[in-house]
Amino acid sequence: MRETNKRSVLLCVLLSFCLMSFNCREQEENTANFKVYTIGDSTMANKTADKFPETGWGQVLSDYFDSNVTVDNRAKNGSSTKTFINEGRWQQVAESLTVGDYVFIQFGHNDEKSNDTLRYAAPHGLYKSNLEKFVNETRAKGAIPVLLTPIPRRAFKSGKLSDTHGEYPEVVRQVSRELEVELIDLNQLGTDYVNKLGEELSKETYLWVGPCANYPEGKQDNTHLSEKGAHQFAVLVTNELRKKIPSLGRFIIKENGK
Repeated sequence: MRETNKRSVLLCVLLSFCLMSFNCREQEENTANFKVYTIGDSTMANKTADKFPETGWGQVLSDYFDSNVTVDNRAKNGSSTKTFINEGRWQQVAESLTVGDYVFIQFGHNDEKSNDTLRYAAPHGLYKSNLEKFVNETRAKGAIPVLLTPIPRRAFKSGKLSDTHGEYPEVVRQVSRELEVELIDLNQLGTDYVNKLGEELSKETYLWVGPCANYPEGKQDNTHLSEKGAHQFAVLVTNELRKKIPSLGRFIIKENGK
C-alpha cells in the first residue's frame, strides 16, 4: 500500500512538472517579440504630414499587430530593387537582421520604368536576381523572407481594372516557387478588391482628393493610396498572414482597421 501511495505521489509530481513546463512554454510563445522589416516603394512607404492623406500601407501595418510585433518600415519613395541596393538601404536592413525577424519584400512600380536608367531592372534579369538576393541574404541571417507582388494601379478599362505591371508580378511568383518563399499576391488580391469596389468607389482607396491644404488644386493619383486605402491593403496583407504564416498571424489584432 505504501509503495502504491509513493507511486501515486511521484506521478502527481511528474504531472505537475509537465503542466508547469507546458504553461511556461505557452507563456513564452504568447509573449514573443517579433520584428518585421518592410522594404519596397512609395506604395508602402511612410509619408510626411505635408503629403496627407497619402499613406503607405506599410505605414499603418503596425496598427494590426499587438505589442509582440514591431514593424520597421524601410520602404522608400521612388525605390526599385536596383536603387534600394545601390543606395545602401538593403545593406542597412541586412546588417540589422537577427534570427527570427521577418522581411516583407514588395517592389515593381519603379523597376518597370525602362526610361529611367537609375531605377530600371528588367523583369527576368536584374529584378529577379535582386529579389533572389533579398531572399538569400535574409535567410543567411536566420530571418524569414516574405515576397509580395506590387499593388495594382487604379487603371479601369470597360469597367474592369487593367494590368499595368506586365511580367513583374509573375516574376515574384516564380521566385516564390523556385526558392520556396511564402508569397502574398497583393497584386491579385488588390485587383479583386478594387474590382469589387468599382470604378467610382475605388477613388477613395487611391489619392483622389479635392482642393485641400496639402493639395490646393486637388489630386487625382491612381498609384498611391489614401489613408483609407492604406488600411484596406494592410487588411489584405494581414488576412493572408493569418492563413499562411500563423506563427506571426496569431499576433494580429482581430478588431482592426478603419
